[in-house]
Amino acid sequence: MLRILSFSFALLAGAVAAQTEELVVDLSQNHVAITADYSGSEIFVFGAIKRDHPLPEGTAPLEVAIVVEGPLEPVTVRRKEKKLGIWVNAASVEVEEAPSFFAVATTGPLDEILTESMQADYAIGIDHAVRRLAHDSDNPDMESFNEAVTRIRVDSGLYSERDGIVHLTDETLFRASIQLPANLVEGDFSAKVFLIRDRNVISQTTVGIEVRKTGLERWLYNLAQDQALLYGLMSLLVALVAGYGASELFRLLKR
Repeated sequence: MLRILSFSFALLAGAVAAQTEELVVDLSQNHVAITADYSGSEIFVFGAIKRDHPLPEGTAPLEVAIVVEGPLEPVTVRRKEKKLGIWVNAASVEVEEAPSFFAVATTGPLDEILTESMQADYAIGIDHAVRRLAHDSDNPDMESFNEAVTRIRVDSGLYSERDGIVHLTDETLFRASIQLPANLVEGDFSAKVFLIRDRNVISQTTVGIEVRKTGLERWLYNLAQDQALLYGLMSLLVALVAGYGASELFRLLKR
């Protein structure tokens, strides 16, 4: 009976701790402007843990994970095979939900602070960035296509996972710096912050980030989307003028 009471008390203490810890999160900027000379930027994620009362003695240490994610988009992945000495596209599949950007930052090694099931449930970690694949009976090896998308985007700097860069002070204040690459796509991004204790997520919150093209970049983007014919004609005109100007310059230099 004593063991049962002790175990019940421990569960109750853990539940109380989880219910009374809330996240207060803010960002250094909620809007990122992509201009003609945009070469990447940096976002600081910082915040605090609000508690109703002190935690019981012996409570497991707190950990923090931050996931910054770009808008989901479909991606078609093709596998190349060598046929008759030539590399050609073979099997292909459409990945239905692949974040255009995915960065994970944690207070410690992800596998040590969070269970595998929790990582999968909350999509924390590069292995869980691409979450759903289209069904295709002709391509049973779906996982390889999933891994291909992840590998390509890691190589291009769009996906990253960095352990130990979230600084947690007195289990109350935290901060981290997330690098945004130059090849961002515009859209609505999100910064998700997770509180972790005993390798389980006990609280989470999300803050939005707007990434938008501005200035000439925005005008050209809108023109290409809304008036594709006019955009094509303007591109052709610019190419003709540039070509003519270059030929005239070379002709003058030969004199």
